[in-house]
Amino acid sequence: MVLVASPFLFYLYQFAPKNSKVWKIGFLTIYSGGFESVLSFLHAFFTKFLFVLLTSIWFLTCSHWWKYAILIPFSMFLFQLSGVLNYQIQFIDQYDFWYSLPLVLPIVIGLIWWSARLYIHSKLLDLRSQIENELEIIRRNKNVDEV
Repeated sequence: MVLVASPFLFYLYQFAPKNSKVWKIGFLTIYSGGFESVLSFLHAFFTKFLFVLLTSIWFLTCSHWWKYAILIPFSMFLFQLSGVLNYQIQFIDQYDFWYSLPLVLPIVIGLIWWSARLYIHSKLLDLRSQIENELEIIRRNKNVDEV
């Protein structure tokens, strides 16, 4: 569902006013921060946010041994997302990876833990399916022997 909605989420910024520093939507007020307009702020925000979201999903659902390599671009875009939200930083995409580690490390550890939990759950489901198949074979053989 998130994957299907991601292109629509990315283009939500186009609904923002083009030359406004503040956008009021009902009970929500969005400020442009250090950007020229709310439109450019939302464009930068959704670009970084969707990349973080999609790489998180990719990491959590990937079963290959190289999946931990996904954490490198994930951590860099997560730090850049924090730069978009912190309007006092002048250059968003020019952060050093090492500055991002204190911010990203707890999140990366949480993702690794969650991935391990999902891996165990999927293995248990596979094992349950194998057991059910074996029991069905035994039942069939027992019914054939009785006849």
